[in-house]
Amino acid sequence: MPRKAPTSIFLIFLCLLLLAFYSLLLSRSAISLSPTHLRFRPRNLTARYDAPDSFNHVIREDINELTHRTRLVTSIPGPVESVSVLLPNWEVLVLVSQDTPLTSNLGVGGFYCFFPRNETSPANFSGVLPFTGSTTFKCTLPNRNRRLQPFHQPVLTRFLERETNVISAAPGMPRWDFLAYECFSTETDVVLFVKGVNNRQGINKSPEEFRCVFGNDFKNAVKTPVTSSKQEVFRCLHPNLMELSISPSTTAAAKRIKVSIEINREKLVVPSVAYYTPPRRHMPSNPNPTSLLCATTMVYNVAKFLREWVMYYSKIGVDKFILYDNGSDDDLERVIKELDEEGDYNIERIFWVWPKTQEAGFSHSAVYAKDSCTWMMYVDVDEFIFSPSWLKNSSQPSKTMLKSLLSISSNGSIGQVSIKCNDFGPSDQKKHPAMGVIQGYNCRRQAEQRHKSILLLEAVDHSLLNVIHHFDLSNNHYNWKELPLEAAVINHYKYQAWPEFMTKFRRRVSAFVADWRTRVNPTSKDRTPGLGFQPIKPEGWENMFCDVKDDRLKLWTKKWFGSQTPQGLKMAWQL
Repeated sequence: MPRKAPTSIFLIFLCLLLLAFYSLLLSRSAISLSPTHLRFRPRNLTARYDAPDSFNHVIREDINELTHRTRLVTSIPGPVESVSVLLPNWEVLVLVSQDTPLTSNLGVGGFYCFFPRNETSPANFSGVLPFTGSTTFKCTLPNRNRRLQPFHQPVLTRFLERETNVISAAPGMPRWDFLAYECFSTETDVVLFVKGVNNRQGINKSPEEFRCVFGNDFKNAVKTPVTSSKQEVFRCLHPNLMELSISPSTTAAAKRIKVSIEINREKLVVPSVAYYTPPRRHMPSNPNPTSLLCATTMVYNVAKFLREWVMYYSKIGVDKFILYDNGSDDDLERVIKELDEEGDYNIERIFWVWPKTQEAGFSHSAVYAKDSCTWMMYVDVDEFIFSPSWLKNSSQPSKTMLKSLLSISSNGSIGQVSIKCNDFGPSDQKKHPAMGVIQGYNCRRQAEQRHKSILLLEAVDHSLLNVIHHFDLSNNHYNWKELPLEAAVINHYKYQAWPEFMTKFRRRVSAFVADWRTRVNPTSKDRTPGLGFQPIKPEGWENMFCDVKDDRLKLWTKKWFGSQTPQGLKMAWQL
């Protein structure tokens, strides 16, 4: 009899274990069933499904019944509806439609990309696209998935569930080198940005070889002629909204219309994450007056340089700054906010996540800013324009200085003013100078280098073609004026202290400039002499590119922007 007690206890324990396992199995099955078979609905929650077979099991709380013990829940263990693109360096861009709610007490953190073979990687919030409202995340394609062909789109989820049935039917993931990625509508036409069709600089296929395709089902889509095909920019006619079964009053949020390019000869439609927005029938009047002179540039992690650039140009005539942010992960947003709070600076930041698209971004700005800017200056944050005459004739900076350069013209209308650059070297600096680049670097190369431009936006050619900060102008209407060095020059602080230059080494934003690491065009002006293809510091870097000592802008800005403090001389942009 005494031996039966342990046996009974063991049987009871085994039964309890089996019961717990069975309960767990039932709960997992309830969660993973399709919406039509969902058998439980927690208190205070209402379920909404876009389609019976959708995997996007979005659950929202009834806010009116929330208590202090409840929390905002955005999703049960299941994926978020999204589409992904494979970027260079095995980076995956995940886009979530603005119609998919992500707001919660966790913000947009805590997401993962779930790939085939049960591989995952963290999905880091990357920003919101301004023209589609899509929320973006970036994750890394795991090593084993890099051997799969085709690459499968990941599932975006907050939960590391190993649900292989969720990912097994995932579609192939489009690659960045062949993709329609952005769209902008004007009153008269559609501007579409497409990667991988016109691949070579200066060689563009005829517009007759393409058609624009509108509709979420490309087999039954509406097609319109392409009127221009240059680089990554395609222009085409608006579709007939009646053929798309959309009334003019329908908002873009209510109906997203995918748009792409069809290559006629191949009967091939380029994969797309771009969406068409019908033009407004009656455009609202601009509440802000048009700025005479704006400046735009594409930026990446330039927070430490931005204050100097904005404060300098604002004092000499730039009214508005438009920054195309190419995925910065430094303090750029904070610096912009501080500038807005400190002074009357008009700074607009446009999240432009697409890699190697500087020319496309500039083409976009020429259309996007046309209603708010008359002239647009295309210079980078390490480039500063000045006129030698200012140093002799001006006791203080003036907002008329830059604008006075625009009045220098010959016969006919001036549509573009170009200014030559002087490239400055490290000037014996070993780290970023605290007083800024103008004060820190004063030694440059002898010969002037490339030109940068100030463009009259109404003068730009219909194609929006631009190369190295210069645009094609409308035929027979406008002239291009190159200023001599005695009229104006740009100090380009190109080769800075090695830590700064090494950071710059890791990426090039121009589509037609080879990456630093690519072993092509070793004698190109875009290559750094003596550097090679790896970020290895050349011997004597601190004193390289020093043919001429040039203190002109340094002395001028010290006089106009410097002030004595108990800690010594400080520039206006120093905190």
